[in-house]
Amino acid sequence: MGEHQVLSEAEQAAVRQAVLEHIPSDLGLSGQLWTRGPIGELIFKLYGVRFTEPGVGKYLKRWELTFQRPDKRAVEQNAEAVRIWHEETWPAIRTRAKAQNGAVLFADRVGIRSDQVTGRTWGAKGTTPIVRRTGNRFSVNAMSAISTRGRTRFMVFTESFDTKGMRCFLARIIGHFDRKIHLIVDRHSAHRSKTVQTWLASHKDEIELHFLPSYSPELNPDEPVNADLKRSLPHTHRARNQDELAAETRRFFHRHQHQPHIVRGYFGGIHARYTLDENP
Repeated sequence: MGEHQVLSEAEQAAVRQAVLEHIPSDLGLSGQLWTRGPIGELIFKLYGVRFTEPGVGKYLKRWELTFQRPDKRAVEQNAEAVRIWHEETWPAIRTRAKAQNGAVLFADRVGIRSDQVTGRTWGAKGTTPIVRRTGNRFSVNAMSAISTRGRTRFMVFTESFDTKGMRCFLARIIGHFDRKIHLIVDRHSAHRSKTVQTWLASHKDEIELHFLPSYSPELNPDEPVNADLKRSLPHTHRARNQDELAAETRRFFHRHQHQPHIVRGYFGGIHARYTLDENP
């Protein structure tokens, strides 16, 4: 059987739906990503028709499917919790903040290591470049918060991130606003600790925490800020010690404070644009 045979419209629809709704391993094939090879294997498995990869490519074009970098999702993510966040929790936060003339910010923590290497570099064809790293490793932490209006607030620290660091960050945040803050964060243990909750209770008129669904970083517009930070440092940093790495991390966030249009852009991502609807 060969490529002169074609799939019926119903068969094409079934294969297209399988590609969009499953990964290969769901259907007894190897791998987690669809390329032309596994799609050809799926067609043969279902209908006994073999196609070359160019033949599969013709169908992919007809089905208006394109080769893309996939989004990643934790298998632990609860789809119902995400639905509730979109349909109930977030609209309620937005409404309360608007009624209080409050500010809504999304916050996240990031750790930066001196031996972290991301991105690409030039090298001889056929030979993988080697980046030699020192055993003298050091790191810093940063906590940042952004708003749809392009505001950025941050704190860089050399200590480990814990409840003390979280309280310090919260105190710094409220010092920059003259209205109540609704701060949206993930479910890190430091955010939910009794120490932090006690501190919040004594500052309830100034700030309130709201927690994203577990394993749902894509819902936080501040996540891409951290990704940009990690991408930018290998191209700019020459940090020889922890203090220099901290200084370069601060420079990154200072630049963002003077580039509100870039910060606003983080809210336009496909999974974060829900925040733009009537957000205060």
